[in-house]
Amino acid sequence: QVQLVESGGGLVQAGGSLRLSCAASGRNFGSYGMGWFRQAPGKERDFVATINWTGSRTVYADSVKGRFTISRDNAKNTAYLQMNSLKPEDTAVYYCAARSHLLLSTKNYEYDYWGPGTQVTVSS
Repeated sequence: QVQLVESGGGLVQAGGSLRLSCAASGRNFGSYGMGWFRQAPGKERDFVATINWTGSRTVYADSVKGRFTISRDNAKNTAYLQMNSLKPEDTAVYYCAARSHLLLSTKNYEYDYWGPGTQVTVSS
């Protein structure tokens, strides 16, 4: 069982940066793949980025590639999403998720645990 809590969201101007954190409690954080998803009002929850349990492999959505970086610190039971060059279309609630599987996944239904989300708003 893993409990996840996101932080670091807020209001930022276009072109700015934010760093989201996902603090995990529970056992064996280092054995979970971690993912970030986002959901804008009236839209589905979309994949953003994922990282494997060692941090050696990452996958990004095309829309954020080159701007966002996912990372993790297993000693601190925390995953991160560094977001640079933010655009108004990045505005959404951002969720972190954990998956108890060795393979990476971009599918939200393949994740076992979810945080409550943090709001990111990018003004133009």
